[in-house]
Amino acid sequence: MRIVDFHNHYYPPAYLDALRSGSSAVEVTIDLDGNPRIYYPGDYNIAVPGHRDIEYREQVLIQHGVDTQVLTLTTPGTHVETPAVAARFAALVNDAFARVVETKGGRFTALATLPLNDPAASVKELERACRDLGFRGAMLFSNVNGTGLDDARFWPLYEAADDLGAVLYIHPTNPLGVEAMTDFWLMPLVGFLMDTTLAAAKIVFHGIPERFPRIRWALCHLGGAIPYLAERLDRGFHAFRECREFIPRPPSEYLKQFYYDTVNFDTRALALAIAFAGVDHILAGSDYPHQIGSIPRMLESIRALDVSETDRAAILGGNAARLLFG
Repeated sequence: MRIVDFHNHYYPPAYLDALRSGSSAVEVTIDLDGNPRIYYPGDYNIAVPGHRDIEYREQVLIQHGVDTQVLTLTTPGTHVETPAVAARFAALVNDAFARVVETKGGRFTALATLPLNDPAASVKELERACRDLGFRGAMLFSNVNGTGLDDARFWPLYEAADDLGAVLYIHPTNPLGVEAMTDFWLMPLVGFLMDTTLAAAKIVFHGIPERFPRIRWALCHLGGAIPYLAERLDRGFHAFRECREFIPRPPSEYLKQFYYDTVNFDTRALALAIAFAGVDHILAGSDYPHQIGSIPRMLESIRALDVSETDRAAILGGNAARLLFG
């Protein structure tokens, strides 16, 4: 069975150097083990060797039998910079991703990062990444400095993505109200999931998948709470006129066409997502190498599912291969 890890993160060394160059708004310190600590509201990431050393990472994948990883950047994202710096950093990251993909013989592919605080620059970078670098889409953050992804300023980006038939993969970032989530790591444990849920719901209710039907949407962390709350969203569609303003069908009909990664290692939660979206819309994901991620738990949870071997193979890699390479 081919195994494709759809959800994981890589900080190219050139990007880390750029963060420390003095031109970035991001604070970076070094921990006692020599790892960069990258700060953003309510959280920080420790860039361990797996985040930044592609040779080390490749050996981890070989050890666990993972055939391919889909590289993405992660928080804080380039959109926290000034627009000019954001565009420069996004291009730097995407060029670094492309070099890894080119030199590692199928072990890695990538989704672009975009300077989302500049939608016009994001259109240009998405088109460059897809047409020149060979990427199949981009990762978006669930809000852009507090602005929701349903905002009309992003519609030119969706028009370009629709023309390309691109994958747009929504990853959470610090939500509004993050000040209530600064203890017990509640921002990544709770806030992330709620912001993904909110972003997906607003995108659907605002009619973006209806208007741009060729975009292939994917959600991190099993879609936050989407599989659990979809029935409630449908009740809202039937109860409230505002929920029918931009869409002719209940929201679940759109959300069932989204893809959901398996970064929720509870087999009961995975079964719920499979029942909601279908086995063909579930993508293996590990969240490697974050502290809360795990390649072994990704594999164990998928192998523990009560599904056919054909369906298991689809989740482990077949669905991702069809989405990205088909």
